[in-house]
Order: sequence, then structure tokens, then C-alpha cells
Amino acid sequence: MAGQTPINIDGAILEGGGQSLRVSTSLSCIVGKSIRVFNIRAGRTTPGLRSVPQHLSGLIAVRDLCGGSLLGGDVGSLEITFQPGPVRGGQLIADTHTAGSVCLLLQVTLPCALFSASPSCLTLRGGTNADMAPQLDYMLQVFKPIAEKFGVKFDCIVKRRGYYPKGGGEVVVKVSPIGAIKPIILTERGDVTKVFGRAFVIMLCICIYIYIYLLLPIINDDFGCAGVPADKVGVQASEMLIHNLHHGGCVDDYLQDQLIIFMALAQGVSRVLTGPITLHTQTAIHFAEQLTQDHRTLPKGEEEDSYDSSKGGGHSVRD
Repeated sequence: MAGQTPINIDGAILEGGGQSLRVSTSLSCIVGKSIRVFNIRAGRTTPGLRSVPQHLSGLIAVRDLCGGSLLGGDVGSLEITFQPGPVRGGQLIADTHTAGSVCLLLQVTLPCALFSASPSCLTLRGGTNADMAPQLDYMLQVFKPIAEKFGVKFDCIVKRRGYYPKGGGEVVVKVSPIGAIKPIILTERGDVTKVFGRAFVIMLCICIYIYIYLLLPIINDDFGCAGVPADKVGVQASEMLIHNLHHGGCVDDYLQDQLIIFMALAQGVSRVLTGPITLHTQTAIHFAEQLTQDHRTLPKGEEEDSYDSSKGGGHSVRD
């Protein structure tokens, strides 16, 4: 790895946000290829690494997991160079110091910890239920069961929840190393028999009575922002649920892109039935193909259900 010519990663491609950084950094760590990421978050109003959420915290966490080197990892940086070392495992603390999403920290660190030489214990601090990010409950009840089909094993202990603007949440994630990721075939959804909803309220009158306890593992709703009436939150969540039910896919719009890294690393062909491919998914696919031996066939249609078929590179723990 030392002396490698870094692979150039254009962070402005497609989604143009923090996802480009998360996917490319995780894959760099796992496959042992140095990267240079430029145009970081070029598609955002405030480009570059931000101090408030999880972008810089995630980079530092991956660096520490593998004992790598990170150049340009400063607030506002538009470019970084990352040179990974062998993933070591052990204890790691990643703290956003704000309400930055612990789930996005998990997204960038979990794949790396799977390929470590020993078990990992990740202490992640920030917002557990943050805006514009996966909710912790979604990660545990939707993402985790599907990840387990790849052979991924991790346990998550919720020490404390954290919300905007203070954060203060803490989760402890224990990750077992994996010899190899198994491919999955997920092409038949079956009949939907139950729907499960979960709502969180903070500093609201206890007289507000919530009666939602219905089980369908396909929705990630972070609409509950301050100033949004509860009835509108409910309508938006319902519309999202109906959309995901209607398209007939086996995964929802928010799970698509989170599976790409595992499909790209799996030993064999994975096939997943989705709805229309999202921009986040297209972005994850682009960088997975750039950094791994992933070979993928993907339909171009945006309105019809899509089969995301991937022949992974079959990676294992590096020395």
C-alpha cells in the first residue's frame, strides 16, 4: 500500500454528497487501495468536509480502524488522500460531538470491521434519530436482518438516544470478523401480511395519544422535524410506504444503496429485486465498480422494477 498511486475519486459524480466519501473510504480500507477524493460534497450548499455531522468523524474512524494515513482531513477540505493499512479491529470510539448521525458512522465503519483481524467494539456517539439519515430503528429492524443474509453479524446496544440539536446519543456495536461475504438472492417479496410503525415524540404533551403498532420492514421516515405538524408527518410517511409497496421490490428505496457494498464484496452473484434505482444507489454502484472487481448488470429504466445483479469480487481479510 505504501507508495501506491492513489485511485482518483470524483466526489461530485451523481449524488455528489457524503455518500461518495463513505463508500469509497470503506472500500479503500477493505481492498487495500489508496484513494484521492476530490470535489468532496461538491453538490451541497456548503461543500467540503463539515465539522457538524459525521463526515470527518467517519473518515477518522476508518483511519483508526486500519492504522492508515489521512491527508486533508480538515473542516472545509474539498480533497483528501487516504492510504489504508490492515484492518486491526479492537476498541474504537467515533464521536460527532453533535447530533451528527451515528447510523452514517455505522455505514462507513461496519464493512471495514467485518474484514478485521479480530472482533471490533465500536462506540458511536451523536444522533440516533437524525434528519436526512437512516434512523437507528431502521438500521436494527430493516438493515440488520438483510445484512445477516450476507453472513454479517453484529450486535448493537443502545446506551442512550440522541436528537437534534444536542445529540448525545450513544450506541455500542460489537462486530464479528467475517471470512467471506455470502451472495444473496432476493427476488421474491411474497405477501405483505403486517405493517409495523414506530413514532418518537420529544417534549410534547403527554395527552397526545399515539396508537400505531402495525409490521412491515420497509420504511425509513425522518420527516419528524421541528415545526412540521404531526398530521403532515403521518401523510408523508404513508405516501412513502404506499410507494414502496406499489413498486413490488424486495427492498425499499433507502435500503437499495446500503446493500451495494456487500454485493460488490460477496463471493458470487447476488440478485436483488428493487423499485426504480435511486441516485444514491447509482452512486454506490459507480464507486463499487471503480474500487472492486464487481461486475454488474443494471437496467436503465426508471419507472419499472429493477433487478440489481452483481458478481462480487470475493474479498477476504488482508494481512
